[in-house]
Amino acid sequence: MNKKAPAGNLARPNPLPGCPMAAAFAAIGGKWKLTLVYWLAHGQSHFAGLRRRAEPITPKVLAEQLRELEADGLVERLETGPVPAPVIYRLTPYGTTVLPVVESVRVWGETHLQHTNGEVMSCALPTGQP
Repeated sequence: MNKKAPAGNLARPNPLPGCPMAAAFAAIGGKWKLTLVYWLAHGQSHFAGLRRRAEPITPKVLAEQLRELEADGLVERLETGPVPAPVIYRLTPYGTTVLPVVESVRVWGETHLQHTNGEVMSCALPTGQP
């Protein structure tokens, strides 16, 4: 499956039609999407700000992940002026509906880190969503 969002950011097809789990994992699965949604839950950000937070992620992968989130209607891309003006990313109202999932995963991840090696995650702030 080609995970790149098509031109015009049209919704991507469900890899297993009719399967809600496949639809969910297509929209928010992967190494960075839930983390990006988590960061955007705390406020809009420009590309460079997201890149600084996700330092090991390459700009190419970050752009792909943001395009996919945009194609699925979870993230909105706002151009602030003519190029090279910064582009702002923020959650859409639909994107906020995934925040309870993000918060549940964050809490579980914190418990898992403590269980496995005593670490505490750097993204320990709650999303503020139920």
